[in-house]
Amino acid sequence: MRARKTAIAASACAFVLFGAGSALAGTGPAPAPDARKAAPQSTAPSAEGNPRSLGARAAGVCSDAYQIGATAYIDRGGAHAASVKQFYSPRCKANYGYVWVWQSFRDKIKDYDVSTGVYSYARDEVVGEDWWNRTNDQEFWSGPAKTAAECTAAVGRLRAPGDALTGQAMTSKRC
Repeated sequence: MRARKTAIAASACAFVLFGAGSALAGTGPAPAPDARKAAPQSTAPSAEGNPRSLGARAAGVCSDAYQIGATAYIDRGGAHAASVKQFYSPRCKANYGYVWVWQSFRDKIKDYDVSTGVYSYARDEVVGEDWWNRTNDQEFWSGPAKTAAECTAAVGRLRAPGDALTGQAMTSKRC
Protein backbone atom coordinates (compact mmCIF):
# COMPACT_ATOMS: atom_id res chain seq x y z
CA MET A 1 0.00 0.00 0.00
CA ARG A 2 2.80 2.40 0.91
CA ALA A 3 4.59 1.68 -2.39
CA ARG A 4 1.41 2.48 -4.29
CA LYS A 5 1.02 5.84 -2.52
CA THR A 6 4.65 6.65 -3.27
CA ALA A 7 4.20 5.77 -6.95
CA ILE A 8 1.08 7.94 -7.19
CA ALA A 9 2.87 10.86 -5.51
CA ALA A 10 5.87 10.48 -7.84
CA SER A 11 3.59 10.44 -10.88
CA ALA A 12 1.81 13.58 -9.72
CA CYS A 13 5.15 15.35 -9.23
CA ALA A 14 6.28 14.32 -12.71
CA PHE A 15 3.15 15.83 -14.24
CA VAL A 16 3.76 19.11 -12.41
CA LEU A 17 7.49 19.25 -13.16
CA PHE A 18 7.30 18.28 -16.80
CA GLY A 19 3.96 19.85 -17.70
CA ALA A 20 2.51 16.57 -18.89
CA GLY A 21 -1.05 16.95 -20.00
CA SER A 22 -0.84 20.71 -20.42
CA ALA A 23 -1.73 22.31 -23.73
CA LEU A 24 0.75 24.43 -25.64
CA ALA A 25 -0.35 27.79 -26.94
CA GLY A 26 -1.55 27.61 -30.49
CA THR A 27 -1.60 23.82 -30.79
CA GLY A 28 -5.36 23.46 -30.66
CA PRO A 29 -8.09 24.71 -32.95
CA ALA A 30 -8.49 28.38 -33.76
CA PRO A 31 -10.14 30.47 -31.07
CA ALA A 32 -13.88 30.82 -31.46
CA PRO A 33 -14.86 34.02 -33.31
CA ASP A 34 -16.54 35.36 -30.16
CA ALA A 35 -13.38 34.73 -28.14
CA ARG A 36 -11.28 36.67 -30.65
CA LYS A 37 -13.65 39.65 -30.47
CA ALA A 38 -13.42 39.62 -26.68
CA ALA A 39 -9.63 39.96 -26.81
CA PRO A 40 -8.25 43.12 -25.19
CA GLN A 41 -7.87 46.07 -27.49
CA SER A 42 -4.49 47.07 -26.02
CA THR A 43 -1.75 48.31 -28.33
CA ALA A 44 1.04 47.28 -25.95
CA PRO A 45 3.60 44.76 -27.23
CA SER A 46 3.68 41.45 -25.36
CA ALA A 47 5.59 38.18 -25.16
CA GLU A 48 2.40 36.42 -26.33
CA GLY A 49 2.31 38.57 -29.45
CA ASN A 50 -0.24 41.35 -29.78
CA PRO A 51 -1.40 41.86 -33.38
CA ARG A 52 -2.78 45.27 -32.34
CA SER A 53 0.59 46.58 -31.10
CA LEU A 54 2.18 49.55 -32.82
CA GLY A 55 4.96 47.28 -34.15
CA ALA A 56 2.43 44.81 -35.58
CA ARG A 57 0.44 47.59 -37.23
CA ALA A 58 3.62 49.05 -38.74
CA ALA A 59 4.42 45.60 -40.22
CA GLY A 60 0.93 45.27 -41.73
CA VAL A 61 -0.32 42.55 -39.37
CA CYS A 62 -4.09 42.12 -39.48
CA SER A 63 -5.67 42.63 -36.06
CA ASP A 64 -7.48 39.26 -36.09
CA ALA A 65 -4.20 37.29 -36.27
CA TYR A 66 -3.70 34.55 -33.68
CA GLN A 67 -0.88 32.16 -32.88
CA ILE A 68 -0.75 28.81 -34.67
CA GLY A 69 1.58 26.00 -33.66
CA ALA A 70 3.87 25.83 -30.67
CA THR A 71 6.39 28.46 -29.63
CA ALA A 72 10.06 27.87 -30.54
CA TYR A 73 13.03 29.34 -28.69
CA ILE A 74 16.35 30.82 -29.72
CA ASP A 75 18.92 29.84 -27.11
CA ARG A 76 22.23 31.50 -26.35
CA GLY A 77 24.66 30.26 -23.74
CA GLY A 78 22.22 27.58 -22.58
CA ALA A 79 19.37 30.02 -21.88
CA HIS A 80 16.39 31.26 -23.86
CA ALA A 81 17.17 34.56 -25.54
CA ALA A 82 14.06 34.94 -27.72
CA SER A 83 10.72 33.33 -28.57
CA VAL A 84 9.58 32.61 -32.13
CA LYS A 85 5.90 32.24 -33.04
CA GLN A 86 3.76 31.98 -36.14
CA PHE A 87 0.49 33.88 -36.48
CA TYR A 88 -2.36 33.51 -38.95
CA SER A 89 -5.05 36.01 -39.97
CA PRO A 90 -8.27 34.48 -41.36
CA ARG A 91 -9.46 37.86 -42.61
CA CYS A 92 -6.27 38.66 -44.53
CA LYS A 93 -5.40 35.02 -45.30
CA ALA A 94 -1.78 35.70 -44.33
CA ASN A 95 0.83 34.27 -41.98
CA TYR A 96 3.34 36.25 -39.93
CA GLY A 97 6.57 35.46 -38.14
CA TYR A 98 7.05 36.92 -34.67
CA VAL A 99 10.14 37.25 -32.47
CA TRP A 100 10.08 38.44 -28.87
CA VAL A 101 13.54 39.09 -27.37
CA TRP A 102 13.61 38.18 -23.69
CA GLN A 103 14.42 40.90 -21.19
CA SER A 104 17.23 38.82 -19.64
CA PHE A 105 19.02 38.89 -23.03
CA ARG A 106 18.31 42.60 -23.56
CA ASP A 107 19.73 43.44 -20.13
CA LYS A 108 23.11 41.94 -21.12
CA ILE A 109 23.36 42.55 -24.87
CA LYS A 110 22.91 45.81 -26.74
CA ASP A 111 22.56 46.43 -30.46
CA TYR A 112 21.74 42.92 -31.68
CA ASP A 113 20.51 41.81 -35.13
CA VAL A 114 17.09 40.15 -35.58
CA SER A 115 15.13 38.74 -38.51
CA THR A 116 11.83 36.90 -38.87
CA GLY A 117 9.66 35.54 -41.64
CA VAL A 118 7.52 32.59 -42.70
CA TYR A 119 9.15 29.56 -44.30
CA SER A 120 7.06 28.10 -47.13
CA TYR A 121 7.68 24.38 -47.64
CA ALA A 122 6.09 24.59 -51.11
CA ARG A 123 8.37 27.40 -52.30
CA ASP A 124 11.41 26.40 -50.21
CA GLU A 125 11.95 30.03 -49.22
CA VAL A 126 11.27 32.49 -46.42
CA VAL A 127 8.36 34.78 -47.29
CA GLY A 128 7.57 38.18 -45.74
CA GLU A 129 11.00 38.30 -44.11
CA ASP A 130 12.14 41.47 -42.42
CA TRP A 131 15.33 42.20 -40.50
CA TRP A 132 16.69 44.76 -38.09
CA ASN A 133 20.36 45.54 -37.47
CA ARG A 134 21.86 47.03 -34.31
CA THR A 135 18.54 47.27 -32.51
CA ASN A 136 17.51 47.23 -28.86
CA ASP A 137 13.81 46.60 -29.59
CA GLN A 138 11.95 43.65 -28.10
CA GLU A 139 9.09 42.93 -30.52
CA PHE A 140 9.55 42.00 -34.20
CA TRP A 141 6.89 41.08 -36.81
CA SER A 142 7.49 39.90 -40.35
CA GLY A 143 5.56 41.32 -43.23
CA PRO A 144 2.44 39.45 -44.37
CA ALA A 145 3.16 36.15 -46.10
CA LYS A 146 0.39 35.10 -48.48
CA THR A 147 0.91 31.43 -47.63
CA ALA A 148 -2.48 30.44 -46.21
CA ALA A 149 -2.80 27.47 -48.61
CA GLU A 150 0.76 26.24 -47.97
CA CYS A 151 2.58 24.35 -45.23
CA THR A 152 4.58 26.91 -43.25
CA ALA A 153 6.69 27.57 -40.16
CA ALA A 154 7.90 30.81 -38.63
CA VAL A 155 11.64 31.40 -38.62
CA GLY A 156 13.47 33.73 -36.25
CA ARG A 157 17.13 34.68 -36.00
CA LEU A 158 19.06 36.60 -33.35
CA ARG A 159 22.73 37.58 -33.41
CA ALA A 160 24.66 39.39 -30.71
CA PRO A 161 27.72 41.49 -31.59
CA GLY A 162 30.80 39.29 -31.77
CA ASP A 163 28.86 36.05 -32.27
CA ALA A 164 30.28 34.12 -35.20
CA LEU A 165 26.98 32.30 -35.76
CA THR A 166 23.43 33.55 -35.68
CA GLY A 167 21.09 31.81 -33.24
CA GLN A 168 17.90 30.67 -34.91
CA ALA A 169 14.72 28.73 -34.29
CA MET A 170 11.82 27.48 -36.36
CA THR A 171 8.30 26.73 -35.17
CA SER A 172 6.49 23.50 -35.96
CA LYS A 173 5.25 22.86 -39.49
CA ARG A 174 1.62 23.92 -40.02
CA CYS A 175 -0.50 22.88 -42.99
